Formats: sequence, C-alpha cells, structure tokens
Amino acid sequence: MMCRRAVIAALSLSLVSSVAAPAQPDAAREKRIQWWRQARFGMFIHWGLYAVPAGEWKGQPIAGIGEWIMNRAKIPVKEYELLAGRFNPVKFDADAWVRVAKEAGQQYIVITSKHHDGFAMFGSKASPYNIVDATPFKRDVMKELSAACQKHGVKLCFYYSQSQDWHHPDGLGNTWDYDDAKKNFPKYLNELVKPHVREILTQYGPIGLIWFDTPQRITREQSQELTDLVHSIQPDALVSGRIGNEVGDYRSMGDNQIPARVMDYDWETPVTLNDTWGFKKDDQNWKSTQTLIRQLVDVVSKNGNYLLNVGPTSEGVIPQPSVDRLLEVGKWIKVNGAAVYGAQPSPYPYEFEWGSITAKPGRLYLHVIDWPKRDFMLYGLRSKVKSAHLLAAPGTPLKFMQIQDRTAKLSVLRITLPASPPDKDVSVVALELDGKPTVETGLAQQPDGKVTLSPIFADVTKAPDSGLSIDARGVATRWFNTGDKLSWKFRLYRGGEFRVVLVSSETRGAAGGDNWEGGHKVTVTAGGQSASGAVGDGDRRKNARNPRWQDVYSEIGRVKLSAPGMVDVTVKADSITAAHKMGFTLREVQLVKIEPNIPARAVPAKKRPATRRPAGRAKSGPR
Repeated sequence: MMCRRAVIAALSLSLVSSVAAPAQPDAAREKRIQWWRQARFGMFIHWGLYAVPAGEWKGQPIAGIGEWIMNRAKIPVKEYELLAGRFNPVKFDADAWVRVAKEAGQQYIVITSKHHDGFAMFGSKASPYNIVDATPFKRDVMKELSAACQKHGVKLCFYYSQSQDWHHPDGLGNTWDYDDAKKNFPKYLNELVKPHVREILTQYGPIGLIWFDTPQRITREQSQELTDLVHSIQPDALVSGRIGNEVGDYRSMGDNQIPARVMDYDWETPVTLNDTWGFKKDDQNWKSTQTLIRQLVDVVSKNGNYLLNVGPTSEGVIPQPSVDRLLEVGKWIKVNGAAVYGAQPSPYPYEFEWGSITAKPGRLYLHVIDWPKRDFMLYGLRSKVKSAHLLAAPGTPLKFMQIQDRTAKLSVLRITLPASPPDKDVSVVALELDGKPTVETGLAQQPDGKVTLSPIFADVTKAPDSGLSIDARGVATRWFNTGDKLSWKFRLYRGGEFRVVLVSSETRGAAGGDNWEGGHKVTVTAGGQSASGAVGDGDRRKNARNPRWQDVYSEIGRVKLSAPGMVDVTVKADSITAAHKMGFTLREVQLVKIEPNIPARAVPAKKRPATRRPAGRAKSGPR
C-alpha cells in the first residue's frame, strides 16, 4: 500500500484514479464483475518480510506504516535480503485464516503476492527472491491459501506491486541503492513483472482479481499490456483501478478514503483495522466494531466494496484484536447480511448523520446508527411503503405513517421503533416498497432541522490562479485564494434561527503528513443573510464515519431563515492563513436549527390529541 506520509505523487495518482470517469461498459467486464458486486466485503492481507522487523530497525522505531520500513529507513538491499533467512512462519494455518474471513462475512481475500519490497510470497521461477527459495519455511503459502479458499467458498485474489520494487535495480522507488536515471523500467516489466503475473495466474486455480498498486510512471500502453495479460490467461479475473491510466475494471479510492456521495461507477476502498497495513508491533490503535460496520454500510450505500486489512505476524498469526473485531462484524452480518450482499446504493445522493441506506429491487434498508429518542423520520421518499420491519426481528412489523405535505412540498415517512435498538452497533430497518425506490434527490433540510452542505455538491467558482480542488473525501483542499467561492441551493422546510458551523478537516500537507491549519476569516451567506467569523481550533473531533481523519468545528455566527422554499448559500474566505501550506480545508457547512426551549406541559389523558394522521391529510408541516 501507499505510505500515509510519503510518495505524494503516488497518492495523487490513486486519487485521480478514484474520481475519474468509469471505463466504458462492455459485455465481458459486466460478466466478470458480477461476483464482486454481490460480495461487497473482502479481506486484505499484507504479509511479507516487513513483518520480521515489525516497525523497528537496529533497535530504533521507524515512523510510518509497517510494510514501508525498507523505504522509510533507507535499508540497503543487501541488508534487507537477510530478513528472508529469519522469515519462518511456523504458525501459519491457511485454513484458519480463511475461516476467520468466512466467519467475518468476507467473500474474497486479496493477499500481497509481491509488495514494494520486491519479495515474492509465492514459489517463482522468475526470481529466487521468494518464500520457497529464500526462506527456511520453504512452503508456497499461496497454494495452501488457494486450497483453503476453494474449500470454504471464498474467492482468492492477489495484490501485486507492478511499478514500485525497492529490491530490483530497474524497479521504481529505491534511490538509495540505485541511480534513478539509469533505471530501465520496461526491462523490469518484461523480465520480472509479466513472468510473475503469469505465474500467479497459472499456479493457483481461478483468481478473482489482481490488485495492482501505485502506478508510478507507468504508461497507458504498459498498463493495458498488463491488463490484457490478465484477461488473456483468466478472462473472468478483474483488474483493479490501480493498474493506472483508467484501464482497470473498477476504481480504487485512496487508502482509507470514503467519498461523501453516491458514485455512479464500481469502486472499492482499502481500509486498515489500525493505522498500518503490514504488522507493526507498537500499533494498537484499533478501530471499534461499530466503526467497521458503519464504514462497511457507508461504502456499500455509495456503490462501493469494503476491503478490510489484516497484517499477520512473521510467525503467520493474524493479531487477536483483528480477529476479535472481524468475528464481531461477522455476527452482525449473519443477522443483517441481506442489506449488504448484492445491495445497491442509496437512491439519495448525499449522506445522513443517523446512518446509511442500501437498496434492492422493491426494498430499502435503513442502517440506523444513531437510534432516535422518538419516532424515526425520513424525508423525500416518494415510493409507497407497503411494510416495515427490523432485520433482527423479521416476524414483527413496525408501525409507520407516510405523509405528503403539499404546502411544504415534502414527503415524510415516520416509523415507530422500539425504545432500544436490537443491535448494539447498527440496526437495520427493511422497507418493502410498491415498485422501485423513488426519492427527492435535491439537497434538503433533515428532520432534526439541520442542513449539511458538502463541497462535493457545490458549484465552485475559482479565481484565475486558484488551486482549489475537491478530494476523494469530498473535502475542499488547497484553498489559498480569497477569490474562490462555493455555492449551494437547498430546500428549507422549517424556518427559524440557525447556527452557522464550518467543519474543517485534516488533510495531507505539501511535504507529506496529515495536518490542519486554522485562523482563516470566512463569510457564509444564507438566504441573503451573512455570518462571518474565524476557523478556530477549539472543537476538534474524530470524524464519525472515518476516525482516520480529525475535524475541527467552528461556529461563526447565526442567521434567520423563513420557510418553506429554496435557499441559496455561499462560502467565501475573507482571509486565509497558509504558514504550513495547508490553507482552508472545508469538509462541510452546517446550518443547525436552534429549537425553542418550551417546557413540557402535562395533558390530561381524555384531552390528549391523536398522535397520527391518515396519510395524505396532514395540514401542517413536518415537526
């Protein structure tokens, strides 16, 4: 995988790949991608010689992710090669690994056949630098994994680093041993990469896909040659988007990247369970089970696949914290898998704070994370709901009511839920619909009164020398110019006074590393009223959907808006600080409705008003 704090050019390539227009559909691609769309959830395995030092070199901890230790510590090839003599995974059990994936609900496994360190984790005649010929273990672990995957019905797939190779003199990335100007990259591709790819496609049975990575300096012609090689040997095998140059079968987001909107093409995101990919003994920053489930359903709701990584030790053991979390996810999937496997994306283009939506023909699944204290409400669903139930309680129907408020031009679905959720992490409500899901797709105020505006939905006005861009997460980055502006239109249903909150995000700096910069003066204009203030550092929070990133919340003022109707919003920076070359990084604008503090009054039972109205007869707006 790419290093979080290095190789900016490689990261840029992956992000470009993630947001580029999808490849033209064709019958062969449609046939081979069907299993992948059904699977939705896979296991990534980063395993290699880097598991031996496990983040330390010559007694010193090395910053960065585990599998990048050769690069980060600039370890000479001759010294790094000695790790092969110490790599002896005597506790490796292919069947146990695959059973963990199976119990977790993961439908495919992608394992590193060769990472950037150049060491082949399979038996190869193309080079003796491989697990069979160069280690005391002498076994081809990929053959054992292939047999176990076939036994348990899990697709076996291979990761292969086609451009970076720090061991080979003509591979890219190693500038401390080899003169970059003297590298013969085509020679490397023809004499090592293509023979390797041919071997992994002919020695291990049917392969689900080849997961290429970091396509640095590879030409479109070279990317196409590798893609054609894969399809010529195994026509049903997919090629990942990181083959480069937009010739893959699906798109790959950057590492730990989840977009802010539904994508209209096939994509996948690779995600770490902690902060590293390859095993690193001092990294114990594990994601919670709820975060993993939330990310899984978030990705599926946006038309993607979730590839969750484990990094086994040099002995061949998947760390127990990884296993524990995977098995917890598996328990959830056994109950709620119908809302994941083969699920289609949400008909709504935007995110919901309460959770996510997936779909199937004639059905919607509401993945509720923030369990409501009162009835659950959903705006904008035009389709008639025939029934509702929790996947955890399929035989118990839920009471619901649909309202078409013609005055506010609003469709409201209200569902009465149990007082507490049946699942401790995410509970799923299944809605049976009369026909396919039809919704109002415009940006709109939500039932809690809040309006959330992401840059990914904005109209962007750039100054002539602007560098402003929207990254794969939907964050406006490289905002250094006060002439830039973002604009939105949204539908307001309930007027009142609103707090104007700017959510600024960590991002990657020009010199690498994740950082944040504040002190900017910003003006937000909503409905003709303006609020101005500074982006501060007082309210810093982990991103709820992706704790890999931190957000900073800054309230800059208040506005009063009437209702109902369309409202224009603009954001413009009056001044921008850029001492750390980060600039203004905007993840979203929030208009948070201030509810009046009205004390509750006891109502005699005989005078208590009806709590429900017949569908289509409501006279007042939503509450």
